[in-house]
Amino acid sequence: MGKDKKDNLNKQYILKGLGCAGCAAKIERKVNSLEEVEEAVLNFSNSTLNICLKEENKINYVEEKVKEIVKNIEPHVVVENKENQELSRKQKDDVHEHNHSHGHNHSHTHAHMEEGIDKKNLLMIVAGTLIFILVSIFKFSKYVQIAMYLLSYVLIGGDIALRAIRNLFKGELFDENFLMFIATVGAFSIGEYPEAVFVMLFYKVGEAFQDRAVNKSRKSIGELMNIRPDKARIKLGNEYKEISPEEVKIEDIILVKPGEKIPLDGVVLDGESMVNTSNLTGESLPRNVHAGEEVLSGFINMNGVLTIKVTKRFSESAVSKILDLVENAGAKKAPTEQFITKFARYYTPIVVFSALALAVIPPIVVPTAEFSHWLRRALIFLVVSCPCALVISVPLGFFAGIGNSSKNGILIKGGNYLEALNNVETLVFDKTGTLTEGVFQVTKVVPNDKISEEELVKYIAYAEAYSNHPIANSIRKYYGKEIDKGLIDGYEEIAGKGIKVDVMGKRVFAGNDKLMKWQDILFKEATDIGTVVYVAVDGEFLGHVVISDKLKNDSIKALVKLKEMGIKNTIMLTGDNKIVGESIGRQLHLDKVYSELLPGDKVEMFEKEQSNLGENKKIAFVGDGVNDAPVLTRADIGIAMGALGSDAAIEAADIVLMTDEPCKLVTAMDIAKFTRKVVVQNIIFALGVKAAVLLLGAFGLANMWEAVFADVGVALIAIFNSMRILKYKPK
Repeated sequence: MGKDKKDNLNKQYILKGLGCAGCAAKIERKVNSLEEVEEAVLNFSNSTLNICLKEENKINYVEEKVKEIVKNIEPHVVVENKENQELSRKQKDDVHEHNHSHGHNHSHTHAHMEEGIDKKNLLMIVAGTLIFILVSIFKFSKYVQIAMYLLSYVLIGGDIALRAIRNLFKGELFDENFLMFIATVGAFSIGEYPEAVFVMLFYKVGEAFQDRAVNKSRKSIGELMNIRPDKARIKLGNEYKEISPEEVKIEDIILVKPGEKIPLDGVVLDGESMVNTSNLTGESLPRNVHAGEEVLSGFINMNGVLTIKVTKRFSESAVSKILDLVENAGAKKAPTEQFITKFARYYTPIVVFSALALAVIPPIVVPTAEFSHWLRRALIFLVVSCPCALVISVPLGFFAGIGNSSKNGILIKGGNYLEALNNVETLVFDKTGTLTEGVFQVTKVVPNDKISEEELVKYIAYAEAYSNHPIANSIRKYYGKEIDKGLIDGYEEIAGKGIKVDVMGKRVFAGNDKLMKWQDILFKEATDIGTVVYVAVDGEFLGHVVISDKLKNDSIKALVKLKEMGIKNTIMLTGDNKIVGESIGRQLHLDKVYSELLPGDKVEMFEKEQSNLGENKKIAFVGDGVNDAPVLTRADIGIAMGALGSDAAIEAADIVLMTDEPCKLVTAMDIAKFTRKVVVQNIIFALGVKAAVLLLGAFGLANMWEAVFADVGVALIAIFNSMRILKYKPK
């Protein structure tokens, strides 16, 4: 019930046609200032506005306000409720199925509208450019020349001029359209007609390329997440019918042919096939599945026909959860992103006021200074004052990092966690199922000379008959015979020690060394590595059994690489005895091992380590999600491993590793480091070029064209640089 309430307070809107990052930041700010809104985050990378409301009943009012804010800032942008959009997409899919001829008619009317505007705009730019070329080549009289430059300017930048004038009345003085308009009108006023027209042309072409680059980037990230199944083939009587995955119910039977995506989570009833799991896990090797095995939505069936019984509704399926996590990842912004948004708010006014000072002060102070000369320098400041390069490329970089991680089977719930991975100083691991396989097996049976191996195992198996602990399961499995529970009496579990039970009239104690000491039984202490279960019958010690858990294949390799990447402290928490814990610690070269911990102790030890952190450093906890939720939520970064299908872990963790390989942690760190490197490159490059042009402009050594390059040219280069993150192949 609570979850539904929470869902009702969270609303998502798609802002169709949003291409201006500066405007996105303005929209976010204005929506956040609404009294009814708890928090609003606009993810520019996928044009999604996430709103958390204070009260559910204010939704309609807030929706109207959002539309009003967007219309004021970006009139051509269409606000669409995400739920309605998904509903209309589903209806379109149905239409598509009934009538194939409508197959390509999927786009929103707005998209057609935009295409129309683009063509009209293009024609005007071409016409304006031709007039500009004519007037530059041929000699016309002065007034004809001015008229032709003016006409050329209106054709090329008329829409920017209109937007600028409209924004002026709304008090939007630092809008990029307004700044470009002022800069070019200023150039006109000092007789620099060709420069004014050419700068506007260069700006328009740059903007078009920039929009294209942003859309291409969004598409690339979108394609990366193109794991959504389109249809499900459901059994109705003796035949199969294709329907939308959302319509399939639990217990329904579906058929999946070779080459198709498995649409919903379920269990294979019939058939055998190889499945490609790379969409979800990033694993390149296919997996073999047969009757009785669980399969997840998003897997691709490769060669056999599979009949599957559905176990989860589509909204609860693996693929749905992954899409949801990745789509919402942009709502948690990285500190760098937040800093850039804040920085942009102050950077533009500072540069604009500097421009004003540059135009006005020197002509007043220096008698020989010409106003037109200094005005020209000031106009360069206006063109460079737009922080677009940063406002677009930084969020895009983080979003690409999250997208690349998901392609590698790592779900990162926000740019903040991706960035935080760079500051991890201490990594705390749970042992069982994280660094070890979590599969216990009997590795040694040591009876004394009074009993046979078989008899010793029989006593332990009977003693452990009612326990559901993994160790008890491994002993019963090793015994391998039917247990007659009629021979068992007075079964009692002794917390932290073991079991007391009567088997065939004999009093049996099976447990650890504490149990033997507690009963004052003389026993020979084992030196074996593993969990040791001692057995005494009627007060006499008869021997022990050793149960071991195997290290995962890549645990040693992963920890060596993590140390190379700069992780200072690696720590393991385990409920196992000291000998086992320390043996694993030595094999993995861990810095610290805390053993013999009860679940409550884990939180205590974790908090102790948390208090030893260096300044601005982070601590991450890595667990397999089972019983780890308390520690996962306390960590700066909670990492759940092998959580494919584990709902509790996906809910509690900040980062979800879809397979149970510790090496995925190295991949996540590597992508985080590369993302930060690219984002820092973009910041240094953009600010460096802008600072250089501002400086040169102030000394009269830069022209307007260089200023336009410092605006749109730099933005383009930064966007393409951010896209390198998508193509990055982690070590």
